[in-house]
Amino acid sequence: MPVLNDTQTGGAIGVVDDLPTGVPCPSHSRDNLERKLVRKLDLRMSVILLLYTMNMIDRSNVSNARLQGFEKDLHLRGQQYATVLSILYVGFLIMQVPGNMFLHWLERPAVFIPSCMIVWGAISVLTDPSYTEVLVARFFLGFFEAPFLPGVLFLISGWYKRDELAMRTALLFSGFLFSSAFGSLFASGILHDMQGKLGQAAWRWLFYIEGGVTILIAICAIFILPNFPHNTRWLTPEERSLAISRLLEDGYGKADESGKQTTIQGLWDAVFDWKVWWFSVAFMFQYIAHSFMGYFPTLCSTLGYDTTTTLLLCAPPWAFATIVAFALTWYSDKKQRRYKYFAASNALGTLAFIISIFTMNKAARYISLFLMAQLIAGYLVLWGWVNNTFAREPAKRAVAIALINTIGQIGNIVGPYAWPSKWGPTYRYSYAVSIAAIGVSTTMFGGMHLYLKHLNKQIERNENVKGIEELRGPVGFRYLV
Repeated sequence: MPVLNDTQTGGAIGVVDDLPTGVPCPSHSRDNLERKLVRKLDLRMSVILLLYTMNMIDRSNVSNARLQGFEKDLHLRGQQYATVLSILYVGFLIMQVPGNMFLHWLERPAVFIPSCMIVWGAISVLTDPSYTEVLVARFFLGFFEAPFLPGVLFLISGWYKRDELAMRTALLFSGFLFSSAFGSLFASGILHDMQGKLGQAAWRWLFYIEGGVTILIAICAIFILPNFPHNTRWLTPEERSLAISRLLEDGYGKADESGKQTTIQGLWDAVFDWKVWWFSVAFMFQYIAHSFMGYFPTLCSTLGYDTTTTLLLCAPPWAFATIVAFALTWYSDKKQRRYKYFAASNALGTLAFIISIFTMNKAARYISLFLMAQLIAGYLVLWGWVNNTFAREPAKRAVAIALINTIGQIGNIVGPYAWPSKWGPTYRYSYAVSIAAIGVSTTMFGGMHLYLKHLNKQIERNENVKGIEELRGPVGFRYLV
């Protein structure tokens, strides 16, 4: 295992010197081999769909439990429920950057990511029914869930080309959509049938069962997930060579002339790149706009139905969001454009917030929930954009992904406090906060879009000029905008 200050690029890059020599890859067979490699990789990576499903189910089970006595059993008052939601993201803030730096050093995502899952699954199972214990459990749940999202994003960016990323991100992270759609259905069955079994409240059974399933899936994932191209054992020499070369050809260039970059160098490069901080703050406002997700069952309950019906009604909006996410990310990859598709998704989300402000009509408000849920489609395009923007420097990319998501999580800490019960059932002020936040984020990402377009023009003018730090990389590289 490498030591922390070893020079390495991490992931798929920086191992060119270690490639096996004499590995033939005739040009006439390369396309077939690449298609075979991508299919093989897609099959292995598909387990992330299950992992992310369980990640979101364990994170959001309190939202479903709220409808079946969670607040009453814990004697929650005022903003205590909002604190239960937001404390999870404090753990996120602490662990995301160190987690991805450790993953870059360890180079074993197939071990590291499932191990974190096993721990958070155990925490979910062991959660005690008191306010203090739930707060502590939620904090550590966030602490061990923190490496998951940036770790998986770093993993897939170490395998897929830039025009493959957005669609693959949607496919792999459709687990979020499935958890939102079918997690409510699953929860409705448990909450309806398990009340009082063995003397336990139904919401506690929800925690037991979902945490136990998480542990079982994580154990299986250890044997399915890949590591990186240079250290994944189930690749043939030809596949290994191709996996690395196709990324290099796609613009995943070397970080410096020696092709080496340490984990610590990646940290400093990310910290001193203003683009990372701009993305981070923009994500923070985007997460505030997404804060309705933690209250989705509550918002659905304003339609006036019983608990079981409410949870069943939560599923269709997320099923719709899944379809939109696949369509939008596929088209974004096809056109190799990012911002305008993200902005279109945000525009529909803003329309949903406006509808909810001005009417309590059941049909209109339920339609607005569909439009709110599809915001996740733009979010997935957004993460594809982030990976594209920092594609050339693996160590920096590992830290940048984690740092952007870490700072962004401040929005998830603040966001729940925008939905106090006293603002219900209309939640007009909450929706107004969401509109303001989504306006700021869309504007900030628009500014980055214009800046990267400017850089592309500059690169085109200076493609053959060396020594310009901003323009490092292979000839032909362009930022996707």
